[in-house]
Amino acid sequence: MENKIEEFKEMIKESNNIVFFGGAGVSTESGIPDFRSKDGLYNQKYDYPPEEILSHTFFINKTEEFYKFYRDKMNSLKYEPNITHIKLAELEKKGKLKAVITQNIDGLHQKAGSKNVLELHRKCT
Repeated sequence: MENKIEEFKEMIKESNNIVFFGGAGVSTESGIPDFRSKDGLYNQKYDYPPEEILSHTFFINKTEEFYKFYRDKMNSLKYEPNITHIKLAELEKKGKLKAVITQNIDGLHQKAGSKNVLELHRKCT
């Protein structure tokens, strides 16, 4: 295992064109719940599925319910970036990391200092 870690460090050291693809696993280390784990949002009971609640259509048609869910489960203002967010921001500042591509909407990459964060989402109707 140690050899793999050293090999990875060497790859980063020699690279100047890195793109990071990440998702919920990065932010769970900051305490933000994910969707799919046993305690995740998909395994909790709601009147509507979380992906429906977070859709544009639901926001338009049931705004109060959308905000209730968002306040209870999605508000990430109380969370702080973890070591992964911080190290990625450092790599970007050094010119090695060109972009962070994520599905996360928590803003922790930006809060850690990353500038080029691209959020990818599928539109739910």
